[in-house]
Amino acid sequence: MFRGLLPFPALLRYKAIPITEPESDDALMARFCDGNEDAFVVLYDRYAPQLELFLRRFVRDRALAEDLLQTTFLSVVRARGRYTPHTGLRAWMYAIAANAARDALRRRGARPEQSYDPAMLCDLAAPPESDPTLTMSDPNVARAVDEALQQLPREQREAVLLHKMQGLSFPEIATALGTTVGAAKVRAHRGYQRLKVLLAAWENA
Repeated sequence: MFRGLLPFPALLRYKAIPITEPESDDALMARFCDGNEDAFVVLYDRYAPQLELFLRRFVRDRALAEDLLQTTFLSVVRARGRYTPHTGLRAWMYAIAANAARDALRRRGARPEQSYDPAMLCDLAAPPESDPTLTMSDPNVARAVDEALQQLPREQREAVLLHKMQGLSFPEIATALGTTVGAAKVRAHRGYQRLKVLLAAWENA
């Protein structure tokens, strides 16, 4: 019945193969700074999808976002020697991406093109712990959210996008935006409050 099983004493001596944990960001950056290209590939695969999504939401232009993603990682390569572990790699990368996006929009001299992706925008309708009735998967709501976002001051819009859509903590947002944790919280809170007012007005129109 138990043929093929190891005897109990043998089982006690048997050692399971340990599960390899993913390398930390800082470990990968250290290897990358030492010239290991494979480490950079891992970092790119780890962060490129979320950074591209952030850039698409920021500039509202898919082609421009793709270009800015490459600009972001080129800047990461050039600035890798200035990275310090206590900064936090994710926040550092978002700071680079946000700066690249601001510069691109500034060069345009105007707001980004009026394009949007309903799937990306509709979940912004309800900030955390707010009225659940504001969350609606509807293209009309997505457009309303998009228009409401554009009415927010830039600093509030950035904080809302980083917090709600990208899931960054407030310390990470503070690093990405070059401000304090308290200021990041205030910007996000004011942004959420303003969004709620704007969307309520839209619902009642």
